[in-house]
Amino acid sequence: MMSSRPYLVRAFNEWILDNDCTPYIVVDAGVQGVQVPTEHVANGQIVLNISPSAVKGLVVGNSALEFSARFGGVPMQVFIPLQAVTAIYAKENGEGMAFGSEPGAPDPDGSGDEPSGKGGVERPSGRPTLKVVK
Repeated sequence: MMSSRPYLVRAFNEWILDNDCTPYIVVDAGVQGVQVPTEHVANGQIVLNISPSAVKGLVVGNSALEFSARFGGVPMQVFIPLQAVTAIYAKENGEGMAFGSEPGAPDPDGSGDEPSGKGGVERPSGRPTLKVVK
């Protein structure tokens, strides 16, 4: 299946805006392809305001999020592969969602979906089974 992350980011962004709050995203700046202002990266992460008043042309596609914004008065085109978005939340109350790693999504360390003990996924072998829970 395709990643659920783009759908969740779009839904949470809309929900946060509908509640008159400010959507912020947390981005892992170490993921390959991330284009953000590096001078604002701290501890390998950057927090970005993606509200309509802060950005222009926000597009949340199925593989990346992009927009243009000004940082210290300097315009910049921001490009973020969606696997680099680690959370989306409302600035005002912290409501939102943090994301874990997904099967098939590359890990920031480049190990892909191999089991690594650091977010890797080990799939069980054999035929899947269902259990009735009462």
